[in-house]
Parts: sequence; structure tokens; C-alpha cells
Amino acid sequence: MIDTPEKECTASSSPTSSPLTTSSKAEQYAELVHSRRSVRKYDADSAFDHEAVTRALNLATLSPNSSNMQLWQFHRVISDDKREQLAKLCMGQNAAKTARELIVITTTPYKWKQRAKMNAAQIRDAFNGREDATSKRAVKYYEKLIPFLYRNDRFGIMGAIRKVIMAYLGRNKPMVREVSKADLRVCLHKSTSLAAMTFMTAMRAEGYDTCPMEGFDSKRVKQLLGLNPKDEITMIIGCGPRAEDGIYGDRHRVDNSEVIIKH
Repeated sequence: MIDTPEKECTASSSPTSSPLTTSSKAEQYAELVHSRRSVRKYDADSAFDHEAVTRALNLATLSPNSSNMQLWQFHRVISDDKREQLAKLCMGQNAAKTARELIVITTTPYKWKQRAKMNAAQIRDAFNGREDATSKRAVKYYEKLIPFLYRNDRFGIMGAIRKVIMAYLGRNKPMVREVSKADLRVCLHKSTSLAAMTFMTAMRAEGYDTCPMEGFDSKRVKQLLGLNPKDEITMIIGCGPRAEDGIYGDRHRVDNSEVIIKH
């Protein structure tokens, strides 16, 4: 994944030195974002606190996600042997070979029934004793709409049927169009990507660095970690203390006028 806004990181990569040195929260966040880079090489001799990863992942699970379904998992690869094997499956990238820990982030679409039931129970508890339209609509969302959207067959036929239904209903009113099996897959990866960004910024706040990678043999990674065949890997993130030569070039971006459009 290509990283790279305007100013280079000046913060120390030492875990004892936080990049948050300015006063206001907005300034602190801006400094944190500017200091985050995709680091391709980590220092093998510097101390590394695995508890920092624990804290960062705890924050990652608080990330926004579609319908609060939380259809994600975070697999920590810590042992030297497993990390070495996984690095080979990441095409031998330095960001994987030198990482002190590797995080494999996956989607878990087959858990949708369990999560829908959990959310429905939470809603019922929150609206206990209420029988108004709002409470009924909230429960119906998880007991009726979520099954309608998440139930799929191997060939995506149900999703195609949903597409036709939504196109018909959308003739005269606004309607969600992304309801196919492929659309749901995209939705879940969007949620896991939000969690990945939370994790990476949290690690930077801890004084460490990260690199998200999408160059890997997904089939062999699943076998190595014993993942469910239905799991999908969103990305693998290497993390650790930044080496002096860990950033391969100056950060650059296209001009904001090309990507930030006012309407």
C-alpha cells in the first residue's frame, strides 16, 4: 500500500517519546496524522512493548462499522517462527520481515446471525418497556432487514434478486442500491479498514510505526493461521520501532484541489 501530506515526521520513533507535543487536541491530532508514515523497515535492537499493540487493538475495536455488526477479527502473529513464515507469504517485504509483530485483519461474514441477534437483544434492552415506532423500527432492523441483506447463497443469486427488488422500489423514492453479495463484501472490508486506521494511529500515539500490506498469498496465510475458509483478509499490518532508513522516500500527495470537491 502506498503511503505518503505535506511535512515529514520529526517525532522520535522511541516508545517513550510520544509525537503528541502540541497543546490543543486538534493540533495534537494533526501532528499525529502528519507523523504517521508507512514504515518499511523496523529496528531490531530497540525495545518493543507488545502491550502497546494490545492497547491499540482495544481502541481499534471501538471503530465505526456497518450496523455495529463488528464482523472482524485481528490475528496477532508474535512468535519468531510464525512471523518468519508469514513474512515469506507477504512476498518477503521488509515491512513484514523486520516487523516485531504482524496483525492480520479479516472479515467474518458468516457470523452475521450471531451479531444480529446480539444487537437486537441490546436494542430490546435499551428500549425496555417502550412500544413506540422508534423502538419497533430499531428491533425490526436487526431481526428483519439485516437477515434480508446478509443472507447469501454460494452463487450470489439472492443478492441479484435483492438488486432487482431495490431497483423496483427505487423508481420513485431514494433506495439503497448496494445489496448484492459483492456489495456486502465491500461493506465488510470498509469496516475493517476503518479499524485498521484506528489501530495504526493508535500505534503512532504509542510511539511506534506501522505499514499496511496487501501483497500476500491469502490462501497460504489462511492455512498458516488456521483461519476459517470463509474469512477474507483485508490487510496485514507490520508494526515496530522505526529504523532510521525505514521510510523509503519523501511523502507526496496529489494537489487537494483534485480530490477535495465542493458542491
